[in-house]
Formats: sequence, C-alpha cells, structure tokens
Amino acid sequence: MANILSTLFNFDKKRLKEIEKIASMVDVLKDEIRALDDDQLKAKTTEFRQRLTGGETLDDLLPEAFAVAREAAYRVIGEFPYFVQIMGGIVLHQGDIAEMKTGEGKTLTSVLPVYLNALTGKGVHVVTVNEYLAQRDAEWMGKIHRFLGLTVGVNLRVLSPKQKRDCYLSDITYTTNAEIGFDYLRDNMVTDVKERVLRPLFYALVDEVDSILIDESRTPLIISGGQKQTANLYVQADKFVKRLVENEDYVIDIKGKTVQLSEEGVRKAEKAFNINNLYEIKHTQLVHHLHQALRANFIMIRDVEYVVQENQIVIVDQFTGRLMVGRAYSDGLHQAIEAKERVPIKQETSTMATITYQNFFRLYEKLSGMTGTAKTEEEEFLSIYNMRVVEIPTNRPIAREDYPDAIFGTKKAKYEALVKEVMELNESGQPVLVGTIAVETSEFLSKMFTQRKIRHEVLNAKNHAREADIIAKAGH
Repeated sequence: MANILSTLFNFDKKRLKEIEKIASMVDVLKDEIRALDDDQLKAKTTEFRQRLTGGETLDDLLPEAFAVAREAAYRVIGEFPYFVQIMGGIVLHQGDIAEMKTGEGKTLTSVLPVYLNALTGKGVHVVTVNEYLAQRDAEWMGKIHRFLGLTVGVNLRVLSPKQKRDCYLSDITYTTNAEIGFDYLRDNMVTDVKERVLRPLFYALVDEVDSILIDESRTPLIISGGQKQTANLYVQADKFVKRLVENEDYVIDIKGKTVQLSEEGVRKAEKAFNINNLYEIKHTQLVHHLHQALRANFIMIRDVEYVVQENQIVIVDQFTGRLMVGRAYSDGLHQAIEAKERVPIKQETSTMATITYQNFFRLYEKLSGMTGTAKTEEEEFLSIYNMRVVEIPTNRPIAREDYPDAIFGTKKAKYEALVKEVMELNESGQPVLVGTIAVETSEFLSKMFTQRKIRHEVLNAKNHAREADIIAKAGH
C-alpha cells in the first residue's frame, strides 16, 4: 500500500511539474499580448482558427490562446487569471479534473480552456448544476468570449426546439446537466435528423463534477409517454396502506429506503381486495400499486423529496435543493404521491427513452471537470471516465480554519448548539451561512431563529425565484 501511495504521489508531482512548465510558456507572453490594442487582440481568434485549418493543433496554440484569453479577461471584467488558474485551465484542456479550493476562481479558470477548444467551431458545453449558474456564467464569462469574437448561448428549459438548435450552434453553450441530457434523449426520438438540436458531442467542461459524474451518475433521465388510465387504483391502494401499522403490517428499511408488506399485511390486503392469493400473476398490477403506495406514504417525505405547490407534486433535486418543475417520478410513484397528498392524479405514462448521466457524459469526445473536492473519488473517475484528478495549488496560503465535526446524541441537542453558535456570531456582526439538506430542516431552523429574534433569510426550493435577490443582500 505504501508503495502504491508513493507511486501516486510521485505521479502527481511529475504531472504538476509538466503543467507548471506549460503555464510558464503562457505567463511569459503576458507583456507581448498586453501591448496589443483591442482590435489586434480580437483578430487573434481569426488567426488561431486559420492556424488550426493549416494543420496546427490545440496544444500548439495553447500558450498563445491562453495568454489572449487571460488578457481579454483583464480588459473586459478587470480580472487577470493567476498562474495557478492557468495551471487549472491546462488540466481542464487535457480532459482531466482540476481540484481547486473554494475561492480560487474556478469560473474564471474555465475561460481559458473553453476559449481554446471553442476555436475548433465544434461547440463547447459548459455544464452547471442549475439554470441560475448557467445564466450567470453565460453573462459574466460570456462577455470575455464575445469580446474575442466567439458566439455564446445559454440553454434553458423554456426554449423552443429552434431556439435550442441555435443555442447549440454557438461556439460555447452554457447549460445544466439535466437539460442537455433531456435534449439528447429527445434528439434520439425524432423521425427526421433535421429536427435534432444537438451537434456531435465534442467537449464538455463540468462544474461541480463530483456531484454530477459521481453522486448523480446513475440517476436516470427519463422521457415518458403513452398514457394509462390507473388513477382509481392509486386511490384505493393509498386508502388501504394508510390503515396499516408499522412493524405489524409492513417493515421499513430506512437505510435502504425500502418498504414491504409483512405476512399480516399481505393477509389484510387479500381481505381488503377480496382475493385469495395476492401474489398470483393476475394480481401483479395490484401488487405494483400497493408497493408504490407504501413507498409514497412511508419512504417519500414531504418537503424533503418533494413539495406540494399549486396543487401539484414538484420534485426537489436532492443534490441542489432546487425544484424540478415538469419532472415526475417513474413507475407510478408520482401518481402514488399525488394520491397520498390528495391532489389531482395525472395519468401514468410509460418510459419512452432513458439514459444515466454516466452513460451520457461518456459520449463526449473530451470531458473535463472542476470542483473543490474530487481527490477522494479519483479511483472512480479514472475507472469510469478515464479522468485523473489534479490538485491545483492555492494562489495564497489558505486562511480558512477547518474544525473537526461536532457529534451530538440527539437532533435537539444539535440544533440547540447550532442556534447558540449562530446567535453568538450574529451578535458580533459576522454574517453566517447555514446549509441544510432538506426544505423541512431549513424551515425548522428558521422557526428556531424567529423565536430567538435572529434576523435571517431562508433560501430553499420553495422560494428559489428570489434566489438572486437573497444572495445579493447576503451579509448586509
């Protein structure tokens, strides 16, 4: 084991040396590029494209192209990428993962490899976890790319197929992982290739890469169709399971998120539905509805997995805390939750197309990503995506202090300690950000803060429309 760790450490050290060498080639050009006027700087994009046509490679162009994008960033938004950000950009261009600590400027780092790869005209996709970030980055970083003569699009859920097609024809497209995944599925369902919106998948740069490619890697994207008339069955199943007693009629595995009828539960089901054997083939549909009703009532938690909004069930993304409007659980679970919450039950549909994020992103010719935490999943990234994780040094020594985890015997003790600490920090005038994993928890803490007269804002899936406003006022 010691030899393996030593080998990995030496490999990382050698890789960083190679990256530093290339970054130095970029850095040495800064004065030469700074001497160019705006028109001369913009003309570099046309020159680079001509050189690519003439046989040069992206690697040949990298030092000069990075230097041009670096200078453009300074002129357009007043930020000049640091040496370590050049290093991060090189890793991203090479199709690997740049692990950069929070505050080290991942977004600005992305400008360099995105500009270089966009010179091919094949289309670069910058993938983020939500539309707010996609729009923000397209506006913020897009200014730099537009200054250099590249076209920039932002792919949103509300766009028509024609608008999406135009968006993907841009040199650079900012999009969410979910939206581009669904666009790919829809493209594979069209009857005429002219109706497709995507071009061949060339290069994707994924922000928060560990969340999308590891945490959500096996999350299936599903397009459904073909309606079935089954609403009444869900209501009957829901009424039945609501009468059941835990541990007597059904057993829950909290960790595995599964629930099943006990022998007594099966007996009660056979009596309630007037049948002799619940598990006969002819009762398969009933078993399915009972199973989904059990999951809806005893596994799926309101304000954690979903919220009820305007008399509809809206899924909460478990990784981002955002509402997934228009999305539905598959295999009838959505209808079972609708029956549970007494909202109108939509007609059940069958799956027409599906793909996981893992399988989708492996379709790209080149894939890269950035995050603050990926080294712990390096083995998985390497075996599944053939991507290495490179830890980029910080520009300055880290001033942040990381404390050990605090463990409490009960939730009550944990929340009391949290509120006590927030009160102390609040009294000293220090802004505080409290992160929770569920809407329910954020609202519970909000009540505790209100009781203690702590002025605060709550940002969760229920009021995400106010996100920009809340963030703008944070700390004031």
